[in-house]
Amino acid sequence: MESPKKLRIALDAMGGDYAPGREIAGAIEAFQASREQVDIILVGDENAIRQQLAIQKAEHLPFAIAHASQVITMVDSPTAALKQKKDSSLAVAMRLHKEGNADACVSAGNTGAVLSAATLILGRIKNVSRPTIGTFIPAENGTCLLLDAGANVDCRAQQLYEFAVMGSLYVQLLKKKDRPTVALLNVGEEKTKGTEAVLEAQKMLSASALHFIGNVEGNDILKSKADVVVCDGFVGNAVLKFGESMPAFLKSRLKRFSSRGLLNKLAVGITVWPLKASLRDMDPNEEGGVPVLGVNGVTIIGHGNSTEKGIKNMILRAAEVARSQINQKIEAAVAEKGL
Repeated sequence: MESPKKLRIALDAMGGDYAPGREIAGAIEAFQASREQVDIILVGDENAIRQQLAIQKAEHLPFAIAHASQVITMVDSPTAALKQKKDSSLAVAMRLHKEGNADACVSAGNTGAVLSAATLILGRIKNVSRPTIGTFIPAENGTCLLLDAGANVDCRAQQLYEFAVMGSLYVQLLKKKDRPTVALLNVGEEKTKGTEAVLEAQKMLSASALHFIGNVEGNDILKSKADVVVCDGFVGNAVLKFGESMPAFLKSRLKRFSSRGLLNKLAVGITVWPLKASLRDMDPNEEGGVPVLGVNGVTIIGHGNSTEKGIKNMILRAAEVARSQINQKIEAAVAEKGL
């Protein structure tokens, strides 16, 4: 059996909250997990990168280093930073991808800057009016892809339709699910409910070849009512951040309960391990990062506080998306009004 093509992934080594240490550690894990089927280009301050490679005893690994003299921070304005910091690690990594020297770009840096860089440097896929970012949310029977997750606060019906097409393809290709179910997030299941944009998007999706099942409400997301749930980025980001707060909230509630006596403490001690195991899927590091769908390339965005495992999974996800050739399929599907 022929081995898969070795892919080159450009990693923004200076992007995360704990860069470049965690980025280097994640790159090492990804290289080992891929069985050397991924070449990783570490982009950033060369001295800092080499110091970390020495600290982590990884100088012998065949990582390429692309020097970048600047860093876009989490507080920088996305578009302004791209103009003022043209030699940032993010911009250099994205240009490597644009010029064909890398098959994908990965960053745990400023989300707005990553999205802007992907859109401005890579450009949009033909017939896609706005790129989007999606995130997988654990559900009763697997996962649900929610999009938009914060890239587009205000959306027209056409954009919601495009998100549905891209999200359905992503689940089909990456989760190996034939004809994923697609729904619009709404305040009720009735066809008459929703904003003007949502009502118009319902008509477009109903007329498409997608497996559109209508509207779902917020409490349906975790019930696996749909494989893909579409909404504007304002709503999507609120849902995402609320969901991400739940593990910490549950932990605080258990801590308060256990402080009320020895029996309570023993009860928590018995249940804490299975609870942790059952909530593991809610850790964003398990998925690694979210894709920017709709741009001419492969870009994966991760949390700024991603762990080594998160960085590793971002790199592996980038390779998986690159191999799927999803962009060609998105262009054809949007042009043909569905799948």
